[in-house]
Amino acid sequence: MRKALFLGGTALVVTLVPQLALAAADCAGLLRDGQHPAGLQVTEAVETPPTDDIPVAHCLVRGKTPDRAGVDGKTYAIRFELRLPKDWNGRFVHQFNGGNDGVVVPALGPLLGGNKKDTALGRGYAVVSSDAGHDGKAAPEKGIAGSAAFGLDPQARRDYGYTAVATLNPLAKQLVETYYGKKIAFTYGIGSSNGGRHALMAASRLAGEFDGLLAGYPGLNLPKAAIQHALDVQAWTKVNPDIAKAFSRDDMAVLAKGILKACDSLDGLADGVVGDPDACQTAFKPETLECTKAGDTGCLSAAQITALKTSHAGPRNSKGEQLYSEWDWDPGMASANWRGWKLESAVDAWGRKPIIGVMGAASLAQVFTTPPTPVGGTPDALQAYLLGFDFDRDAPKVFAKDATFTESAVDFMIPPGSDNPDLKAFRDAGHKMIVFHGNADPVFSVLDTVNWYRKLDANNGGKAGDFVKLYRIPGMPHGAGGPSYDDFDFLSPLVAWVEQDKAPGAVAAGITPANKEAEGLAGKRTLYCPYPQVARFTGAAADDESRFACR
Repeated sequence: MRKALFLGGTALVVTLVPQLALAAADCAGLLRDGQHPAGLQVTEAVETPPTDDIPVAHCLVRGKTPDRAGVDGKTYAIRFELRLPKDWNGRFVHQFNGGNDGVVVPALGPLLGGNKKDTALGRGYAVVSSDAGHDGKAAPEKGIAGSAAFGLDPQARRDYGYTAVATLNPLAKQLVETYYGKKIAFTYGIGSSNGGRHALMAASRLAGEFDGLLAGYPGLNLPKAAIQHALDVQAWTKVNPDIAKAFSRDDMAVLAKGILKACDSLDGLADGVVGDPDACQTAFKPETLECTKAGDTGCLSAAQITALKTSHAGPRNSKGEQLYSEWDWDPGMASANWRGWKLESAVDAWGRKPIIGVMGAASLAQVFTTPPTPVGGTPDALQAYLLGFDFDRDAPKVFAKDATFTESAVDFMIPPGSDNPDLKAFRDAGHKMIVFHGNADPVFSVLDTVNWYRKLDANNGGKAGDFVKLYRIPGMPHGAGGPSYDDFDFLSPLVAWVEQDKAPGAVAAGITPANKEAEGLAGKRTLYCPYPQVARFTGAAADDESRFACR
């Protein structure tokens, strides 16, 4: 049986074999020909007992699609891992992974909050994970730029962008149904960061494939967001050639305190959280933190203020055209996560340069520009690439194509129609999606996601909330942590919405024990409200979520 999946007008054909149910869920039987789709190689299928790390008995399946030769001389395939729990709940999760992919992350189905022990697998879901079609360690000769070297092959770019999910999803679902001998009741996709982008891509290109999608802090316009890396590095080095010294931890604490002073009480309660971020964007003025004379402490220099304002405004070309988004002011900018991405990582092999200056630079050069830009594989070489990035000359390369790379980075990375979204096919299929994004995200601007949602809402007559809900997370950087309530669960309301038609409302949240940056919030809880509502203080004398109401 041949099945065509239409991806933005392109038909991708995969071959499926008639489903043959295994007797009594025979794990090893999945290795036999006829028990998996033709052309798919299953290399391992073993019964796996519970462990302290994965306390669920399951069948672990590993395999790959057929090898192919890339134009760069490397060998490519989509490698995957599928975990089939003994106590199956009848549902399936496609785990969308983040970063540059290139590794098969364990198929556990992390639920994207701070509680790492709560997983989709642990809840009884069958879960698949993949490397998105390339091996991140296949180019050691390129040094620390090697994880993005797959960008030298056009099909590897496409797989990374969207075709790996489209190819693997029907194959993995057939393996699930073969193993259990019955149809999957509901299919979900879960991912954050680049994985969140995969979820938005699935809603656009694979509108009929997923009943529910959970997208955390998505890299919606990832190639454009990568241009921000060059702007930041150029701005920080004007303060100090050693980026880590451009802003000390104390400097960032000064910024956070200034934002709190201006914005903390805008939601009705001064509690260490900026709960009304839209109001904060006009209430906070970074100039108020500038030192007035030499030797002042507890303030920022004029050069630092300029650098922050430059970064916050987002990249522009010489015509003043916006190349990416503006950013949000939030006290989570003083978090370790924000610092690691923007100013100083903890990776000695990178010279402790920020993640944007290493992984981000390598991706911008080799994956998001056409043709790929040659770049050295050392920290200094990658920083030099960003320092030399010209917003007139180089930024248009994310839109470029040529005879070899027939899709631009914008084509293969950004969900079609995202500049004016309606998601009509996804909506009309009756499917649902929850998106959440931290206001202090240093990688993908929350305002970019908010702008996308506003357009989606306008194009659906003010009723986007009938099938997509957006939640903003105060204080949260790129993932759980920061001065935020990071113990939350968006999967449960998504499932209730998909399966019981119970639309999500306010979602309660607490703090995970590991989040030491939220010590000032310890013992308290909050509410996250569907955008554009804000959790406002009701005056209740309590420390739990009852002190707030969505308004």
